[in-house]
Amino acid sequence: MKNFIFCIRTVLPVVLALCSCDRGLVHEGADTLYADPPLEHGMMALGEKLDDPYTVENMTRAYQSLYPTKARTDIIASDLYVRFLPYTQAQYDYLESLGLELLDHPVDYSIVREGDWYHDPEVPEGDITWQYAVVPADFRFPGGIVHEILDECYIAEHVPTRAADVDWAAVEREAFRLTGNAALLHPETRGGTNCPSGRITIIDDLLDGGTQIPVTGVKVAVNSFVKVSTAYTDEQGRYSIPRSYSGKVRYRLVFKNKKGFGIGLNLLLLPGSVSTLGTGKPEGKSELITNKSDRKLWTRCIANNAAYDYYNWCDDEDSGVTTPSKTLRLWLMDILSDSCAPMARQGTVISIPVLDDLLREHLGEYAGLLNIFFPDIIIGTKDAQGYAQVYSVVWHELAHASHYEKVGNDYWNRYILFILTSFITSGGTTYGSGHEEDAGLCAVGEMWAYYMQTLLVNTRYGITNYTAGTGYWFHPQILLYMSERGMKPGQFFKAMDASAESVEDLRSSLLDLYPEYKTVIRQAFERYE
Repeated sequence: MKNFIFCIRTVLPVVLALCSCDRGLVHEGADTLYADPPLEHGMMALGEKLDDPYTVENMTRAYQSLYPTKARTDIIASDLYVRFLPYTQAQYDYLESLGLELLDHPVDYSIVREGDWYHDPEVPEGDITWQYAVVPADFRFPGGIVHEILDECYIAEHVPTRAADVDWAAVEREAFRLTGNAALLHPETRGGTNCPSGRITIIDDLLDGGTQIPVTGVKVAVNSFVKVSTAYTDEQGRYSIPRSYSGKVRYRLVFKNKKGFGIGLNLLLLPGSVSTLGTGKPEGKSELITNKSDRKLWTRCIANNAAYDYYNWCDDEDSGVTTPSKTLRLWLMDILSDSCAPMARQGTVISIPVLDDLLREHLGEYAGLLNIFFPDIIIGTKDAQGYAQVYSVVWHELAHASHYEKVGNDYWNRYILFILTSFITSGGTTYGSGHEEDAGLCAVGEMWAYYMQTLLVNTRYGITNYTAGTGYWFHPQILLYMSERGMKPGQFFKAMDASAESVEDLRSSLLDLYPEYKTVIRQAFERYE
C-alpha cells in the first residue's frame, strides 16, 4: 500500500477531466453507419439513430410481408426498451438487484467511435447518466426512479406461445431488411440464427515460459439493437450466449466479475470497466490477449484473473482467510506506479476529518459524490511489464482487503491516516521510520500483504528466491520463516484481529493460539527483531 496521498491528488482531477469530455453526438452519412468503428478508450461517439427492427410495429410489418395470407393479431410486446435515470448509487444498485443488464448508452444508434463509456449530453456533469435496459413487458417499475419507455418490442424467443408454424428467424431477417438494416445481416445459415460462443484467453508470459490461460468469470455482453444478452466465462474461459442472432453482433467484456467484484470507475461512469471487442459474426468471437494487445484490456484481464483466483483461494475452507467483500471495487490507473487499499467504498477514509479540505479542494461541487467516486483498491499499472507483476500486486492489495474485513473501519482509518501522515512528514517515505504513532498497524498489515504476495509468486511460478517488501523496516520475513516451518496463512490471519496493533501484539497472539509452534514463533521474531 504505497503513495496513497499521491493517488488522491492525481486520480481525482483525472476522473473529473473524464467527466467533462465533449458529449455531443457525431452525425455521419449513411455510408458509415455499418462500418466497424475504431476501437478507442474514453467516451464513445454515437452517429445516426437507427430504425430498430425488433419493435412491435416493424416485426408486424415483417410478418405480414412474409405471410400475407395469414391473419395474425397476437404480435404484441414481449419486451420494453426503457431507460432509467437513477440519482443515487442506492437506486442504481437496486436496479441491478432486479437482474437488469444496464447499459450507459442507447442501442439504437450507430457507433461512430467505440469507447469505454458514454454520458448523455443532457445529463449534468457529475450525475449518473441514463441507463438503458430491455425488460419484460409486464415489468413492474420501481417507484421513485425516473424511467422512460422508448419502444415496445417483440423478441420471438421470449414468447413461449409463439406460433410453431412461423419461421421467426426469417421474420427477424425480414425486419432488418424493411428497416434499412440489411447490411447488418450475416449470410444465412441452416436454421437462420446462431448462439454466439467462444473463448477468452490471455498469455501469462512467466508461467512455464509463456502459457495461454483462461480469463475467468468475466462477463461477455453482446447485442444487436435491443436483443441484449450476456454470459460469464467459465473456468476454461469459454462462454455461450443463450440467445440466437441472425445479424452482426457487438461484443464487449464487462469487468463486473461473477464473483461480485468490479474493476473500473464507479457508477458515475460505469459499474465496471468495459473493453469493446468490436463487432463480429453471430456464431461467436474468441480473443487471445497478450502484452501486445490493447494495454487496458491486458491489465484488466490480469487483474480480473488475480482477483478471481484470490476469491477462490479464500473461499476454500482450508485457507482460513476471510474473503473480501463481494462488492469490492478496484481501479486500475496507468498514471500511477504504486498501489493502495483505502477500502473507501466499504466506508473508510471518507470519515477521516483531515481529508475533508483536500477532497473538497479537488471535488468542489462533486464532493457529495465521494461514495461513488472512491474505490476500495487502486492498482498502479504505469510500470507493469509482465503478467506476474500485475497479478502479484493485486494479490497484495486483496490481502489488505481480507485484513480490513477482519478489523473494520476504525482500525483501517487509523492505518490509512498513518500512511498519509508518514508520507507527508517523511518526505515521501510511505511507511515512515517505524517509530511513529500507529506504526505498529502498518507493520502488521504490510508484513501480511507482502508475505501473501511472496507466497503467491513462489507457489504459482516455482520461484524460490523471490521475496517482496524485505527492504522496509518491518519484516515480512518473520511470516515467511514460520511458513517455511509448517505454519499456514490462515493461522497468521487468525491472530491479526483488531487487537493486533503492533508486531509484539501479533507475536503474543500467535503464541497464545499456537503453543505447539512456540519455538518457531520465538525464533522468527527474535531473528528479525
